[in-house]
Amino acid sequence: MLKTIEIGNYLSIQGRLEEMLSDGLCRVRVGARIFTGRLIST
Repeated sequence: MLKTIEIGNYLSIQGRLEEMLSDGLCRVRVGARIFTGRLIST
């Protein structure tokens, strides 16, 4: 499932959902890289 996260004021990344973290952040995978940020799409 594709999700979009915000990792800065002007940067958002869309990738496959890896996991939801307990502090409200989530991790998405883009290729071989994993990014952590705030979810902006549901």
